[in-house]
Amino acid sequence: MRSSEHIVPDTAPVWRKSSYSGGSSGDCLEVGESGAARVPVRDSKNPHGPALVFGPSAWTAFVGALKAHSLERS
Repeated sequence: MRSSEHIVPDTAPVWRKSSYSGGSSGDCLEVGESGAARVPVRDSKNPHGPALVFGPSAWTAFVGALKAHSLERS
């Protein structure tokens, strides 16, 4: 798997908070709806920081693994 860090400008995607983000704890994940062949994800506490960018198939696999609870925490 190839990895790289991207800075996604605030004006590029429309950001929405994940429905699975923590309530009042501040642990919020935001997903960008850019309409492009990429899915940017960022930490809501650092909106001007880096975003993790998934390709569509990688995003589908990641969300599927989360829903199946098949990712292990270290």
